Amino acid sequence: MLLWFLGGSLVIVWSVFRDPAIDYRLVMLGALLPDLVDGPLGGARVFHSVVTAVAVLTIVMLATIGRRALRRRWLALAIGVFLHLVLDFAFSDTRAFWWPFTGLALPDSPLPSIDRGWWSLVLDVAGLAMLVWAYRRFGLADPERRRLFVREGRFDRAIV
Repeated sequence: MLLWFLGGSLVIVWSVFRDPAIDYRLVMLGALLPDLVDGPLGGARVFHSVVTAVAVLTIVMLATIGRRALRRRWLALAIGVFLHLVLDFAFSDTRAFWWPFTGLALPDSPLPSIDRGWWSLVLDVAGLAMLVWAYRRFGLADPERRRLFVREGRFDRAIV
């Protein structure tokens, strides 16, 4: 269910901020991070908690005091982690979402992106459609624009 998180995070951040300078690669990495960390642990664990998303944001903010350009870049990762929780409907699992407030024991919840069954395919098709839209919208068929996105994670200002 990678495409749902990649396409969804890209389109949501573009729709909200409309900023060609955000590192969209980090947004998309952040949107995958909870499943990349919790998946090998066997289910929705620490990274499917809102507390962890807030901790990632706090770490970014504290680690980048006085370094505005660096902060702007790494905030994209924290935004992506929050978007994963939204796109994964993580809030529907109270025990995992509110951990550790619901008890210190790690939740024994399945990974939502795997537990969804055939809905995962539907969501991935929607994610693919969003990625195709972004590819066309931002002119990524052009090698220079595509190179800018791959190297720096941003879109050509002339297009946006």
